[in-house]
Amino acid sequence: MTSEEYFNRQIQLWGETTQRSLENKKVAIIGAGGLGCTLALALGTSGIGEIHMVDFDIVSNHNIHRQIAFTLEDEGKNKAKAVVSLLKSKNPFLKAIAFDMNFDDFMEMGNTYDLILDATDNLPVRGEIDKYAKQNNTPWIYASVEEFNGQVCFFNEANFQVFNISDHKPGGIAAPIVMHIGSLQANLALRYLAGLSVIKDKLYYLYFSDEGELITQKFGMPKA
Repeated sequence: MTSEEYFNRQIQLWGETTQRSLENKKVAIIGAGGLGCTLALALGTSGIGEIHMVDFDIVSNHNIHRQIAFTLEDEGKNKAKAVVSLLKSKNPFLKAIAFDMNFDDFMEMGNTYDLILDATDNLPVRGEIDKYAKQNNTPWIYASVEEFNGQVCFFNEANFQVFNISDHKPGGIAAPIVMHIGSLQANLALRYLAGLSVIKDKLYYLYFSDEGELITQKFGMPKA
């Protein structure tokens, strides 16, 4: 099997030149939970050359229903390593590396990326991702999910500090909304990495009304 065969449908979408350009892209996914699993599967099979997964946590049985990269056999394994193992089994053309550590330790490694993807569930860590990204002149994409709503923003010049950095405990959650928000985040990432236009510094807030209607609101973010 060749990479041209593997990525045939994407090559039909945007041509061989754009597809080959993805081979030179490197991204970091911070968090290998629900959002991280969706991001990893969507982007890890899209032709991006190198993906770094960062997470110190282990798979628990209550994670598996919404963290789609894991099976019952993964319980007790490091999440980042389990995701990377799956990605390697799905895409032989991908370089995937797991980092079993917290974000503070990861920052000290000095790696550089074309894009950083937030898949955490922790606002203070997201604040640190924003600082790290701006220090390294690297764009990043924020996403969060809770109950039947979620939000996504491609941060370039916007100020993440407008969010209330607090120890908020999230409510319950179901798998489809996690996958929905993760897919939106992955689409923005792939468009950017492929050189297509992307709206930056705008917050997308998606939620389901009491009648089950999906509603999307958009908010411009203030610059840092």
